[in-house]
Amino acid sequence: MPNKLVKNKITASAQAYLDIAEFHEDTVIMRDGTLRAVLLVSSINFALKSEDEQNAIISAYVGFLNNIDFPLQIVIQSRELNIDNYLNFLKQKEKEQTNELLKMQTAEYLQYVSELISLGKIMNKKFYAVISYNPSSDKQRGFFSRAIDALKPAAIIKMKESRFIKNRSELAKRVENVISALASMGVNSLQLDTQSLIELFYNTYNPETSANQKLVEIGQTRVAE
Repeated sequence: MPNKLVKNKITASAQAYLDIAEFHEDTVIMRDGTLRAVLLVSSINFALKSEDEQNAIISAYVGFLNNIDFPLQIVIQSRELNIDNYLNFLKQKEKEQTNELLKMQTAEYLQYVSELISLGKIMNKKFYAVISYNPSSDKQRGFFSRAIDALKPAAIIKMKESRFIKNRSELAKRVENVISALASMGVNSLQLDTQSLIELFYNTYNPETSANQKLVEIGQTRVAE
């Protein structure tokens, strides 16, 4: 029992240092009242494009940067790719294969992949665009007022639903603009839902734990108070 109490106390104190107050309706609500939306963005192989295509992409990107009038953060996450399950899958297929030629080809491919990962780690990169919205009311408040709010627990600073809906609507407009602009460059993007946002932050703050312990479907959840 004492160990459990200590563990809970440590967890609560760690969460007190996070800037996140709540995850709600595909949105990250920060402790200062600002909102964040996160887009998962695809990549393109710029080097394989023709010169005209490259110039078109650059032109579209410059236009995109010149037209946004709000903060935008681009995040690149690089993680070591664990392909143990894939290797086990290949080994099983090799055992089950009845055609000798296909069995031999599977074994050769398995050896090739094994030798490839022995030369170095295979990294998986993911690209995100973080779009923020700061309600105008926050800009008019003084430093001490914002500082006091920053020290309040999540239950106290939780937004009223009507205010949240209004602010989220403004954020949604920015999200649509960014998705449209990225599409003009041939880059697809998708807004992360609540579950995906929680998993993203869980994996980011717990890279070792998340590799072995996955989150269950917890729907709309906020940081514990």
